[in-house]
Amino acid sequence: MERRVRAATAVATLLLTGCAAPSPDPPARTGFTVRYEPPAAADRAEAARLRAGRGAEDAADRLNAFLDLPHEVVVVAKSCAGEGSGYAPGVRRIELCYDDAVEDRALFERAGDRPADEAVSAVWTETLFHEAGHALVDLLDLPAEGRAEEDAADRFAALMLLRQGPPGERALRLAAREYALAAASGTGPHAEDQDEHAPDAVREAAHLCHLYGAAPAHHPDLAPRFPHCPTTWPTTRDAWLQDLTPLLRR
Repeated sequence: MERRVRAATAVATLLLTGCAAPSPDPPARTGFTVRYEPPAAADRAEAARLRAGRGAEDAADRLNAFLDLPHEVVVVAKSCAGEGSGYAPGVRRIELCYDDAVEDRALFERAGDRPADEAVSAVWTETLFHEAGHALVDLLDLPAEGRAEEDAADRFAALMLLRQGPPGERALRLAAREYALAAASGTGPHAEDQDEHAPDAVREAAHLCHLYGAAPAHHPDLAPRFPHCPTTWPTTRDAWLQDLTPLLRR
């Protein structure tokens, strides 16, 4: 009888403490997510402005509303010590650099663009979309590499900004201005001959061509320089949309 009581007590104890079903693993995260690392001392003020503006979160939200990714791509805002923003395919990680934004602010302010908050935010967003283009080339295993991949990433950034209408058009124009200023100063982040990006002046022209091609009535001042772009933009846009077909949200 005593053994039965002890057995019953043991069963009750197990039911109360040890026999609960294990918690299921949380579902794997998908899509673009954003996190921030603490900035270096020299980058603190710019990092605080960028975080308060939530430009990275807004861009990630727009990407996730447009695309249904099967994996997570983490966007990490951080101080990069001059290494520059980029995408790491092995870990599906985009790095956005506070120090790039610090340099962009100085570039705009030297040109008399004060305050430069809107311009810096526009370049930050364009950079995120550019690196997202690299992520999509990786995830979709698209046949692009080197300069061709960089050009494709620039076109994807233009596509994402132009999808926003006039606010995105303004951001694209500001990003193009950053390339123009960098080209004029000779101090842009991609000035080295060995860099796979197009020269800054070429990137500026490409962005303005897309801008005028997508919305010629909004930018008549660009007509003399880019008369052919309204006929080339639909092809540029549709090429990316075709590649993105497996990921497009319906």
